[in-house]
Amino acid sequence: MYNALSRGLSESENPQNSIITFTEMRRKSLTPDSFSFAFVLKAAANLRSSEAGIQLHCQALICGFNTHLFVGATLTSMYGECGFFDYARKAFEEMSEPNIVAWNAMLTACFRCEDIRNAETVFAQMPFRGLMSWNVMLAGYMKAGELELARKLFRKMPMKDAVSWNTMIVGFAQNGQFEEAFGFFRELRQIGVEMSEISLTGVLSACAQSGAFEFGKILHGFVEKAGFGLIVSINNALLDTYARCGNVDMARLIFERMLEKRSIITWTSMIAGLAMHGFAEEAIKLFHEMEEAGILPDGVIFISILYACSHAGLIEEGCHYFHKMTKVCGIEPAIEHYGCMVDLYGRAGLLQKAYRFITEMPISPSAIIWRTLLGACSIYGNCELAEQVKQRLSELDPNDSGDRVLLSNVYANAGKWKDVVAVRKSMSSLRIKKTPGWSMIEVDKIMYTFVAGGEQDKITAQACEKLREIMFRLRVEGGYIPETKTVLHDIEEEEKEDSVSRHSEKLAVAFGMLRMCEGKTIRIVKNLRICRDCHTVMSLISKIYRVHILVRDRSRFHSFDNGPCKCGGYW
Repeated sequence: MYNALSRGLSESENPQNSIITFTEMRRKSLTPDSFSFAFVLKAAANLRSSEAGIQLHCQALICGFNTHLFVGATLTSMYGECGFFDYARKAFEEMSEPNIVAWNAMLTACFRCEDIRNAETVFAQMPFRGLMSWNVMLAGYMKAGELELARKLFRKMPMKDAVSWNTMIVGFAQNGQFEEAFGFFRELRQIGVEMSEISLTGVLSACAQSGAFEFGKILHGFVEKAGFGLIVSINNALLDTYARCGNVDMARLIFERMLEKRSIITWTSMIAGLAMHGFAEEAIKLFHEMEEAGILPDGVIFISILYACSHAGLIEEGCHYFHKMTKVCGIEPAIEHYGCMVDLYGRAGLLQKAYRFITEMPISPSAIIWRTLLGACSIYGNCELAEQVKQRLSELDPNDSGDRVLLSNVYANAGKWKDVVAVRKSMSSLRIKKTPGWSMIEVDKIMYTFVAGGEQDKITAQACEKLREIMFRLRVEGGYIPETKTVLHDIEEEEKEDSVSRHSEKLAVAFGMLRMCEGKTIRIVKNLRICRDCHTVMSLISKIYRVHILVRDRSRFHSFDNGPCKCGGYW
């Protein structure tokens, strides 16, 4: 009875109860067997509790079960989960004839301890390898970001199952290699491997992250035809995909049809999608509908609501929901909630209030908190406060290039070119490189990436040629004058204009106009915040060429339809 209870509890949300059950059994002078130790050691592994694990190891040693195959494998796994590689190896080596379960446990322990070299050694030494062994190796490479090693191993595998394919699809997507993820999904479909919930949610996640709207629509069609349309997790993934690809109307339709099956994730995804598009009031209304439906809000929901208020300038509402979260719902604010409040005040230009809020926080502010305020200082040109904030950031994260670039922005906007040069020199002396801006666009279901200042290949050359034609027309018909304040160099005006003209989002929109059919929405995903000059250019292109442009930067969506952005300049 105790073993059955211990096993069930070890795999529950509260695995510590398994240890309590084992302790109770020992107090009643009941003798544990190998299964008792295996189950309770699994609980210690799930808790990542080395203290409990070591005590249990001692107990197993006293009872003579430490070298037992079942217990030895679980000991190896437990030490691996706790990050003690040497102990895991010792437990493994004490087994006279480890079976495939023990070998897989040792292999997993290597990757848990971020030791790829030893993982490769263990894999090479295995006397026999099951499909799980190959999948463990594959997942380990993916988690370590070793995509090429994972690809080579995948091609060598004597047989593959759904787990193998899911690992490749999800792994490449999580590492930002979206076209590769789509490629593996296409290959999976071609060879007729049965689709699973994991593979579909994985590839939909890749669509959401990359903005692959057309590919996402194809997947939606497959979901409906294959009978996956009633699965909540897949509907949640579809909702998120449409919202993050810029089609909030389709996201609403998915949400509406899930009337009886909405989870907390469904509500969160829809509210976050509305917030990202600047529909703050609708997001707040939906939040109240969720409460009326009897769903208790959690911390993640409040992040989305605070984010919505921040991007719409709803300061009073933002303060209200922060107070409600802490005082009414009893949710302890996480660093993300504090970050949203700093962003709320910062975007509204209440920089001193944001600064006071940070200094009065009950927990130590992270680098991200200070960085949020520094970004606001850059927008409003507050040099004095920016210098104070940068000093705090230097103590927390001295090598971040973005902080120095933001400070350079503040100085450049104020015309303090000597200070700009000083910041640039400090970056050069410390060998800190600026994060390059990139933009992605989907054309004919293929993702293209453009990098600011990157090497010019055939695709980029075509985009540049089209962009020159566009920029000439904007000057003639739209009266466009480049906004060169954002260029962080005290150089000639002509060079400044050339610098801003080659931003990645401009190249992406030019390529889209060159290759896409007339009347199609141009969707762009950018890794950084869109600059003011690019914002102006997108508005003019939309007006003069009568094209709808959607740009998702790292902060929100910008929708240009026959002219001005729907953000109203509040971004």
